[in-house]
Amino acid sequence: MSFNELITAPLRRLDDGLYELVKGINILDSVSPVNYRPEKVAFFESNFSKSPDFLYSTQKVDSFCLKRSLFNLPVDELAEDQLSQLYSEVIESYVDKIDQYKSIGTPDFLYESLRYYGEPSEKDIRNANFILHLPDLDPNDDRILASDEIVTRLEAFAQSEGYQYQIKLDDSMIANALVSGLTVKVNSAAQASETEVNALAHHELGVHLVTTLNARSQPLKILTMGCPVNTMTQEGLAILSEYLAGCMTLPRLKVLALRVLAVESMIEENDFKKTFLLLKEQHNVADEQAFTITARVYRGGGLTKDYLYLQGLHQMLNAYENRPDFNNLLSGKVSIEHLPVITGLIDKGYLLKPELISPAIAHPVDNDAIQKFITHAIK
Repeated sequence: MSFNELITAPLRRLDDGLYELVKGINILDSVSPVNYRPEKVAFFESNFSKSPDFLYSTQKVDSFCLKRSLFNLPVDELAEDQLSQLYSEVIESYVDKIDQYKSIGTPDFLYESLRYYGEPSEKDIRNANFILHLPDLDPNDDRILASDEIVTRLEAFAQSEGYQYQIKLDDSMIANALVSGLTVKVNSAAQASETEVNALAHHELGVHLVTTLNARSQPLKILTMGCPVNTMTQEGLAILSEYLAGCMTLPRLKVLALRVLAVESMIEENDFKKTFLLLKEQHNVADEQAFTITARVYRGGGLTKDYLYLQGLHQMLNAYENRPDFNNLLSGKVSIEHLPVITGLIDKGYLLKPELISPAIAHPVDNDAIQKFITHAIK
């Protein structure tokens, strides 16, 4: 049966209607502080005694009306059970996201973040401490690249893979780079080694941009909106790609481990200064990096998603080595929990197999024994 026969008028109306209702809800874009740099300066000038007061630019939403509109979407008109399951769960996920979005910059945001992303388990803490206790290897003597050189490297990567993209410098970012839609944003203050920039390319472009492009090539918009709580899968895929590309370093893994402990501290203490000093004094993290890690987990009012990266790597490495339908995770913003449903819908012709495959996944390098041991030891 062709797409035109499968994609019935009710399914198309549902898909388009859901997309129109939720397309303005983007949590990660919205928790980027508009005053990040001045608050960072003020924090250092106060000798770490004045916690930042981050401000955010968000659109007001009528949460009651938006939720009612979502629940009124005609999911019950779908004849295919896997489609009904997927659309119902995506709608329920966005109902939770609306509460999260509405609470950005308020004390309620931490509660909504915990409800949506969860919090580190004892296993997550053990993984983090295992990595942090590993002996440091010989320092990398890579050349350090500034933001303009990072842009050049990312552009070359995107062009070599034939990706559709836009790239721009951004003055208010915490991360060195991120993908929002088809736009690759690079922090204008970013500095990174050549190995780090290579990892950044495979992470941001090779996964986050690839899954965006694959989602946009689908006959339905549902994978652009994304499966519920797909963050662990998507970030796990991105970290896995760094590893498969041969540019995963122990310092990088230690940053991911520190994020887990920062999230734990934020939940327990809810005090920016204490989390910053925990990283600085107990783990000997440099001031700049300690601030970046702390700001990431306190943005929005308390964003717990940063503990997911190590667990995501473990899940994706296991899936990469054991799941025959692994590449279907690249077909859009898919979560590992929904992979059976997505594979079923691909097999039935409602969705397409991913057109673009992350280069590190398509052509992995053979990592050395130490890298293999460390990566596989994360449980």
